[in-house]
This record gives sequence, structure tokens and C-alpha cells, in this order.
Amino acid sequence: MELICPAGTPSSLRAAVDAGADGVYCGFRNETNARNFPGLNFSPEELAEGVAYAHRRGAKVLVAINTFPRAGALNLWFEAVDDAARAKADAIILCDIGLMAYAAETYPEMRLHVSVQAAAANPDAIRLYVDEFNAKRVVLPRVLSVPEIARITRATTCEVEVFVFGGLCVMAEGRCSLSSFATGLSPNMNGVCSPASHVTYEETGGSVVSRLGGFTINKFAPGEPAAYPTLCKGCFKTGLATGYIFEDPVSLDAATLLPGLKEAGVTALKIEGRQRSRAYIENVVRTFREAISAVNEGRAIPAGALQPMSEGQSNTLGAYRKTWR
Repeated sequence: MELICPAGTPSSLRAAVDAGADGVYCGFRNETNARNFPGLNFSPEELAEGVAYAHRRGAKVLVAINTFPRAGALNLWFEAVDDAARAKADAIILCDIGLMAYAAETYPEMRLHVSVQAAAANPDAIRLYVDEFNAKRVVLPRVLSVPEIARITRATTCEVEVFVFGGLCVMAEGRCSLSSFATGLSPNMNGVCSPASHVTYEETGGSVVSRLGGFTINKFAPGEPAAYPTLCKGCFKTGLATGYIFEDPVSLDAATLLPGLKEAGVTALKIEGRQRSRAYIENVVRTFREAISAVNEGRAIPAGALQPMSEGQSNTLGAYRKTWR
């Protein structure tokens, strides 16, 4: 199984490659990618340099152009596809059907991967992208169990990539409007879920209160790890209970499930975290490199090694075992 790792900056790309990534995914410094945070991402020139660096060391670079184009601004997305092709990227990761058509017609030799933002979660949806746009790989949404993934791999000729570590989106990606409701900026079009410009932390009565777009998301006791405020992982009071109604603010860690994912026919394992530090990337990549080696050699997989790198310093298997509330 390939290990596909995040890179939010050129230095992170080099760190991921040097730590043992088979492939690195990154995006341009604009709203064409779903991690459009200030201080992150690549210029066309930086991408070309990063691709050359990775290729010299036997690694691939995948370019995420994984937001939906705005009406009247299509050229920005077309130019992103053009720039990725000029940089000799190994694949582009797309979610918009119109953009897929442009890429398939203009650069038929370029590998096309279906982004998780497309929310293609069944064989019929995947077959559409394969038949119409010659898609070579699909990144599955984080809402499927391992048996469901196995049924998909048996029913399609497309390579399958799944998330195994990092931030856990509990919604069907590409279809969530929670952050857009709170901030006016859509993660599906502007490339920012819970944009930093709309996040505040305030000390009140000895506690730390986090807010997003003016909405209170959580309250933390002194010394308690304060997770980044997203609506789907907020603490709410309802008629049933008070607590994390959708999902706890924790990270996905599916390292212990690698043997099952391999048996299910998964081609590639994806780590989330383009907004994370080089230290995060180096630690996570090296740990999963070792875990993959353990699976291939029939050894036990070390568990819990990455807990300090996790959101809230805690982990979950998410939907892989269908234990979500």
C-alpha cells in the first residue's frame, strides 16, 4: 500500500519525502484547494521545484484542486490544472465534474484522482468518473466501514485511497455547510473550513471559550487541551444531553486496521494535515512507514505512538467500525 502524505509548504514536502512518503499531496496558494489558509501552499514555481525534488528521490506529487469553481471565476481553476501539468505532477485530485472534463480533454495523459470532496462512496458513482473521465483512483469519504470499502474495491477497477490518520471530517465531504453558515466562507468553494480569521479564544471566569464566527463552540478548563473550533466537533446542549453531539474533537488513527485495509484491496493510505508542522509530518510519516512494514512482514503494529500528535491528544477509529453517534 502506498503512503500518501500532506505538504502545506515546500519544506513540508521535502520533510515528507525524506521521511519515507511514496507520494505527497499539496495545493496552490489560492481558493482552488481545500486548505486555503494564510501562509500555506505553493506557487506554480514552488510546485515545479517540489515535483523535481520528489522525483529525484523516487516519490510522487499529487496536486489537490479540490474545491468547486465559482461562477465567473472558472479560469482560476483551469489555470491550476494547467500549472499542475506544466510542473509535471504525477496526478491531479479533482472533485468538480466540469473541471474533470477539462482536465481529461486537455491533458489525457495526466492521471486523474477523484477527491474525497466528490463524496463518491459507492461503485456506481465511482464508475461514472472512471467511464467518463478515465479516473485512476478515488479517495473514499471517511464515512465507510472496512467491509464497505472491501465491497467497493471488488466492484470497481479504480484504485482506492483511504484516510488513516489526522483530522476527521464527520460529514460527507463536499456537502457540508456548517462552516459556511457560521462564517460565510464555504470549505467547498473558498477552501477554508473554520477559517482562522473567524476563530477567537477568550478567557472567561477561569475558562477558555472558543468561538467560530461569533458562535460559542466550546469551553475548556485550565490546562485542558483546547481543540480547534469546528461546528461538527463542538460541545452543545440539547434536549437529550450536553456534550459532543456529532463527534469528539479527536483525530483519526487507523494504524491498527492496516491489515484489514490491505485485505480489503486498498491501494493507498492517506494522512491528513497540510496545515500541520514539519515535526508532525516527519513523526506521522515515519510511524506509518514502520506500520506498513510491520503489516508486510507479519509483525504486530505499534499502537498509540502518535497520540501526542493527535487533536485533543486522543484518537478514534471513526466510521471504520461504525461507532459514531
